[in-house]
Amino acid sequence: MLVFMTISVIAGFLLANQSPINSNLSTVVKSPFIAAAISFIVGTIFLAITSLSMSGRIFPSLSFIQTQPAWIWLGGILGSIYLTSNVLLFPQIGAIQTVILPVLGQIVMGTIIDMFGWFGAKQLPMTWIKFIGIIIMVVGIFIAVVVPSIKNRDVRQFDSETVSGQHPTVVLGWQIWAVVIGFVAATQQAINGHLGTLLGSPSQASFVSFAVGTVIVILVALAVDKRLPNIQQLKETKAWNWLGGILGSLFVLASVITIPKIGAGLTIMMGLLGQIFGSILIQQFGWWKSMKSRVVLAQIVGMIIMLIGVVLIKLA
Repeated sequence: MLVFMTISVIAGFLLANQSPINSNLSTVVKSPFIAAAISFIVGTIFLAITSLSMSGRIFPSLSFIQTQPAWIWLGGILGSIYLTSNVLLFPQIGAIQTVILPVLGQIVMGTIIDMFGWFGAKQLPMTWIKFIGIIIMVVGIFIAVVVPSIKNRDVRQFDSETVSGQHPTVVLGWQIWAVVIGFVAATQQAINGHLGTLLGSPSQASFVSFAVGTVIVILVALAVDKRLPNIQQLKETKAWNWLGGILGSLFVLASVITIPKIGAGLTIMMGLLGQIFGSILIQQFGWWKSMKSRVVLAQIVGMIIMLIGVVLIKLA
């Protein structure tokens, strides 16, 4: 179990690095949707090569496709919904809620999936120790993510202005949607994990999910921006601007590997631990041309509390 928990933490760390890379790319191509499309294309190509080298094939057989339920192919669609929604949420409810509400949704849905064994996941009963561990984990996330943001005057002012300019009902709608896309992200990971088990190839399942998501994200980018990136913009990109898709694809691949082994809930929580740890390091050292921000005590305390929660969950 410890091996798969470690894989999930590393995957979360890689995903944390994807965000500033894609953010810088979006500045170059002048669109977060075009940047996402480029990232998805790169990730799909990477997974196609990985699948071909590891399993000798890329696409599932026609007989396999015909005998599987329709929901098994939803992973890529759900992933593209999650990505697009994150872009839309930020200007509607601000930075803090855009981060924390989907996280809460992921933890809740991941726990429910494990309890009832949905989407082919291994059924893992809830115990009091596990429940306390999850609560402690959520408290740790809140301290590590929300508290530093609240103390940041610029973030606090931006979020306040963002929410105050809208009708409360509209804000509530976006807040509910933020939690729902957390459900969506957890469901996507569970479905992809089961697809990997059915195919007997995590790399092939990851490719299928990523390829479907790529088609949808490209269509969204064309619908929103009504253009393609020009040659000059692509020439202005740096070599590391193209790494985002590879990091994202590795995260998906890791999830497909770990969920059948340790469950959706623990996979998600270990991934979140890696993401928060990675984000702290990125801010501390200004990786990928991101703004430097010194580590604060709340982040360290939050990480320690999260680790305590993980220990309790593992003991359960």
